[in-house]
Amino acid sequence: MRLTHFGHSCLFVEHRGAKILFDPGNFSHGFEGITGLDAILVTHQHPDHADAARLPALLDANPGAKLFSDPQSADLLDGDWTAVRPGDTFEIGEVTVRGTGGRHAVIHPDLPVIDNTAFLLGDDENPSRLLHPGDSLYIPHERIDVLALPSAAPWLKIWEAVDYLRAVNPRVAVPIHQAIIAEQANGIFYGRYSEMAPDGTEFRVLAQESDTEV
Repeated sequence: MRLTHFGHSCLFVEHRGAKILFDPGNFSHGFEGITGLDAILVTHQHPDHADAARLPALLDANPGAKLFSDPQSADLLDGDWTAVRPGDTFEIGEVTVRGTGGRHAVIHPDLPVIDNTAFLLGDDENPSRLLHPGDSLYIPHERIDVLALPSAAPWLKIWEAVDYLRAVNPRVAVPIHQAIIAEQANGIFYGRYSEMAPDGTEFRVLAQESDTEV
């Protein structure tokens, strides 16, 4: 599996011939020139995960891409989006995708909790190759190979992210959702996750806009 991080929660996954883009939001960069996508997956409606201003051009450049999102985003976004609920399964070439989770993390009790579909990617050898949880700390209770780890958010404390990392216990964890903090502060978060990750988990920071084999 090859991953390219386009900033914040936007991940480009290449696996078994399938090209899948997650969460092209307004804090992300560089995804505008991608063509040949097989699917675009959006976890939830917040603009840092689905940039309504740039999505139309991305869809025009990828007319063959299938569009999948949480149920609320499917109703809000322009385009032919398929709503994915927890328990739904579909195929993108040789990759199997499962919807799980379902709800966004609580930002504040006074704010409504919106839909958030976490996506699990797998294949015939491993059904849990990658988990992109969106804005949630959903624990799938199965061994995840690669976890996209929310590393900084208004709804997140470091200890919560550390406990989430330990609970999921992946082979590799790559940080996402860090665009809300200054770049020079990344080390504060990354240092904790690296040193406090469970035994056997590699915490790996992906170079921006460069593909990496995981």
